[in-house]
Amino acid sequence: MELNNDRFLRALARQPVDRTPVWMMRQAGRYLPEYREVRGQAGSFMDLCQDAARACEVTLQPLERYPLDAAILFSDILTIPDAMGLGLYFETGEGPKFRKPVRTAEAVAALSLPDTERDLGYVMNAVRTIRAELNGRVPLIGFSGSPWTLATYMVEGASSKDFRHVKAMLYDDPQSLHRLLDLLARAVIDYLNAQIRAGAQAVQVFDTWGGALSTPAYKEFSLRYMEKIVAGLIREHEGRRVPVILFTKNGGQWLEDIAAVGSDAVGLDWTTELGDARARVGHRVALQGNLDPNVLFARPAAIRAEVARVLASYGAGPGHIFNLGHGISQFTDPDHVSAFMAALHELSPAYHQAN
Repeated sequence: MELNNDRFLRALARQPVDRTPVWMMRQAGRYLPEYREVRGQAGSFMDLCQDAARACEVTLQPLERYPLDAAILFSDILTIPDAMGLGLYFETGEGPKFRKPVRTAEAVAALSLPDTERDLGYVMNAVRTIRAELNGRVPLIGFSGSPWTLATYMVEGASSKDFRHVKAMLYDDPQSLHRLLDLLARAVIDYLNAQIRAGAQAVQVFDTWGGALSTPAYKEFSLRYMEKIVAGLIREHEGRRVPVILFTKNGGQWLEDIAAVGSDAVGLDWTTELGDARARVGHRVALQGNLDPNVLFARPAAIRAEVARVLASYGAGPGHIFNLGHGISQFTDPDHVSAFMAALHELSPAYHQAN
């Protein structure tokens, strides 16, 4: 199926585009009243993820409001640990939790690789449904959490501010943590390849908690396993390259190392200046980012000024995908996103005229 809009994929390949493509992390979600309505109908959050028709509906909702250049599968990064039988559940206002945290060598040894089609087939059903409904409108992005990020939730049993349990394992019993991370890397490879076969046209690995590590620990316990994932992914499908984006929040200090592992693009949060990042990586990868999501709480004039600053920081030429530096807040006014999109559409073509 031909794409009506391949701007996002062209930018990932560092090919010329007419304007800077854009999508937003968490673009389908609680800031949209239409999402909250469907979420209320679905029951639990996981019920929504497992209902292909509703997952498709909320995936497409932001595309009806905004001129986005990609859709991203509506799902959760914790689907793999859930498929491993850890008892994922959600408590209102507290985020995800696991009934059976993995904190010992014995608990790690008891884990097994999930059967992607049997245990995670609902995700592939959603991918196929969304691709059919998109009908070539824009590309569909699939995703997974990174092994390190998944491990933090599995060992801590919930989100964490200090990562005391997983870091204790890292220093006390690195062999067990490596065993867990290797299993997760294999699971992520299977999972993302199944998404690609089902119709995902690009994939992103979210390393949300990589930035909590020291430099040696990041390289050993996070980046090493993302490199393994990149090496194991399907890179050509349906006659087109399948790009891979790696995003480590607070990982700008390791940009050169991330860019060297074979992905097509590196996502950046707002703490790394795009112009500096571009100078550091040259033509090795495309760059994605990096508007501070909290800018969207400001007035439209301030949003426009910050969009202009981010565009100017990257400069002219291809290889930039505009995004937020992390997920959009549930408290964001949807009209402020409209102001963001309008500013980008007005200002970004000037940076591509030479193309």
